[in-house]
Amino acid sequence: MTVIALQRGWARLQVAERGVLVLVALFALLIPFSTPRIYATDEVQYYVYLRSLRFDGDLDFANDYQRFAELNPKSGIDTSLLQPNRVRSATGRYGNVAPIGSAIMWAPFFLLADGLVHVANALGAHVAADGFSAPYTYAVCYASALYGLLGLLLCYRLTRRYASPFGTTLASVTIWLATPLVFYMFVQMPWSHATGFFLVALFLTIWQHTRVPADAALSPQTIRSPRAWIALGIVGGLMTITREQLGLFLIVPAVEALWQYWTLLHTRRQHSGSFWRLVAGHGIFLLAVLLAIIPQLATYYVLNGRPLPASEVGDKLSWCSPHLLDTLIDYDPRPSRWCPLPNDPTAAFPPFAHGAFIWSPVLAFALLGLLLLWRRDHLLAVVFGLAFALQTYINGAFGSTWHLAGAFGFRRLIECTPIFIVGLALLADWAARRLDRRWLLVPALLLVAWNMGLVLNWTLFNAETHLRAGLSWPDLWRWQLDVPRKALAKAGQLLFHRCSLFDNGGCG
Repeated sequence: MTVIALQRGWARLQVAERGVLVLVALFALLIPFSTPRIYATDEVQYYVYLRSLRFDGDLDFANDYQRFAELNPKSGIDTSLLQPNRVRSATGRYGNVAPIGSAIMWAPFFLLADGLVHVANALGAHVAADGFSAPYTYAVCYASALYGLLGLLLCYRLTRRYASPFGTTLASVTIWLATPLVFYMFVQMPWSHATGFFLVALFLTIWQHTRVPADAALSPQTIRSPRAWIALGIVGGLMTITREQLGLFLIVPAVEALWQYWTLLHTRRQHSGSFWRLVAGHGIFLLAVLLAIIPQLATYYVLNGRPLPASEVGDKLSWCSPHLLDTLIDYDPRPSRWCPLPNDPTAAFPPFAHGAFIWSPVLAFALLGLLLLWRRDHLLAVVFGLAFALQTYINGAFGSTWHLAGAFGFRRLIECTPIFIVGLALLADWAARRLDRRWLLVPALLLVAWNMGLVLNWTLFNAETHLRAGLSWPDLWRWQLDVPRKALAKAGQLLFHRCSLFDNGGCG
């Protein structure tokens, strides 16, 4: 009987963890295809915090920018980061518009690499211990990829509360491989998106795991403990200083708080103990958030002479969000009549060249699936909808850069991946009850193939064409269909000599 019970328990464990194994196996298969390098302006700005603090003991990036410009002469660093207008008049230092959160998250891996370099050199190796050599860049690149995997595993755990193992696995894999997330995990690795995605997934996981169950009354026993509030606040702060717009995910506990206070104030019974425990918890949470963002405020002060972001960030914002809808699909990129943007440089863009739904059609299906969440969890459906709306709003408010031309895909919505996975999983389960679920693999594979074709066209096959400025129709159809032939022709380089395909001195 004991053996039979163990066999049944193992079988149940295998079913429950099969999706996790799929995600880990796919990660292991994809990681050899990665391109660990620190190349152009954005990734350099994220990285130099680590290099400058460790080796120079300061936040003066002049020598760091200059060295990366020498290593990567075609990266544009000398014509952007090293220009006189990037020197802050208040401090005399070169600016850095990248937040410091990614560097904080990468620091353990960077310091481990530094220690291993010194050990290796003591044993007779000759590796440059300067923060520019391969061990250092590899450490942060693979740290970013690992955070992306951890984010996916957290999303899987979160989604399994609402969807079947099949639906959750299909949604996790499809959203991962059919959106820009896969690109920023394995191609342009040392950006903030994979790390930011992990922190958002962790924040939502902590919030969901410690929230009051829908069928439970508010009481001192069901409200979060101080330890849970501290964890939620620290992760929320780190999330915010990894990418400032991720601070808008703090709307999740804010909406929950409004619901809880409304419930307590309108209940027939007096729950003073619950009320004051809730007030204390929110105070602890806000204090933890503040403590977590202090490194960013201090960095702003050292670089800019004030604890505020640089003007390059704030000056881009137009609070009426003139390109709110264009963020999803730019059927007409001209500013709306109710929110005109004078001298909008994007007004002459061709229609349907940008937008999250055009780059990644799977996202439209995922948002459709969120409608099914309302039946299962009203509060989660509301906070997910609001969080996504705020991320879309803030991108549309960047009047001159909403289109993200020059970047692969609509990267500013990558951190909404937990929302997309839940929505797509619910939609997959709904469809599986009406169709043979094997048929669902067909659209999933097509969506993944579309994204992989875009990756190859953007990086290699049509890198110097209009694709860098936006999706070019109808040429894109021909380019996408031609990807298999070109990929076969360059199979050897893609598999074994990828760095030969890039103009970059930092790819090993």
